[in-house]
Amino acid sequence: MWLLDTSTLALSSFMGDDVPPYAILSHTWGAEEVSLQDMLSLQNPVNQTFDFRGALAQKLVLAIKDRAGYLKIKQCCAQALTDGYKYAWVDTCCIDKTNSSELSEAINSMFRWYQNAAECYAFLDDIEPGSDLDRLGDSKWFSRGWTLQELIAPPSVVFFDRSWTKIGTRAALTAIIGRRTGIPSDVLVDYQQTLGHYSLAQTMSWASKRETTRAEDRAYSLLGLFNVNMPMLYGEGGAEAFLRLQLEIIKTSVDHSIFAWIGDGDSDRLEGPFALSADCFAQCGDIVVNPLADKLTYEMTNLGLRIKCRWMGKSKLST
Repeated sequence: MWLLDTSTLALSSFMGDDVPPYAILSHTWGAEEVSLQDMLSLQNPVNQTFDFRGALAQKLVLAIKDRAGYLKIKQCCAQALTDGYKYAWVDTCCIDKTNSSELSEAINSMFRWYQNAAECYAFLDDIEPGSDLDRLGDSKWFSRGWTLQELIAPPSVVFFDRSWTKIGTRAALTAIIGRRTGIPSDVLVDYQQTLGHYSLAQTMSWASKRETTRAEDRAYSLLGLFNVNMPMLYGEGGAEAFLRLQLEIIKTSVDHSIFAWIGDGDSDRLEGPFALSADCFAQCGDIVVNPLADKLTYEMTNLGLRIKCRWMGKSKLST
């Protein structure tokens, strides 16, 4: 795991349990983000892949530091340092995205990284200073796929506007956030205490109508929320990635609500027992787990889904 020194902005790698306390950033990506390679170039520009020398090195260093993404990293680290944290994690520059195995490991570990952070800073770059709190939900941050786990997983989340002025904490803004996201207040207050309290369909409903730049990330961004792991196969398409996610979920779950989704009624598209995306669960926020069905298992076979269901209707059918 790569972490930024909040005093020097230098990157250091930590392995296993040897990870110090750190603050973590949640944000939406822009056009001028800074990569891990960029940050390493700033640390030691001469010894990188490109032979940076003299005036050229200075020009490239200044170009990196002039980006909006670099300012965001700098401000995040400054806030973390003020709060007493020696290290910070920012997804743009703390993952080597040129290394497919490291990227896959990071995506499968990201929920846990947010969960283990001492503090999460949610930076809303489209919220002006002094904006009415009721407008908080208008931020694009609430419509992005990756920010769902970043909202739920950390023990504490602090929201900042575009000038890095504190708006409030997740705990203080629970009612506003709940109205915008449909996430119950007890989940926002302490997610760990609500594990198993909400059905798969309800949890999927929180992810509906969210967007990601890459179609597959709509599924990949939910891995930690459902406590599953799977390889990243960019190019497979969003529907295929979401199918694989559901197949991984049912390996360890007997919650039948995963089949309670509602299709769009498109007769030209073949729909099996599994949903095409989280959007199919948009109306499933009130579907609860049936305690009588916790021993009714199901499985996928070479002929399709084999499932036992408890009949909840009348004992006799009318003619």
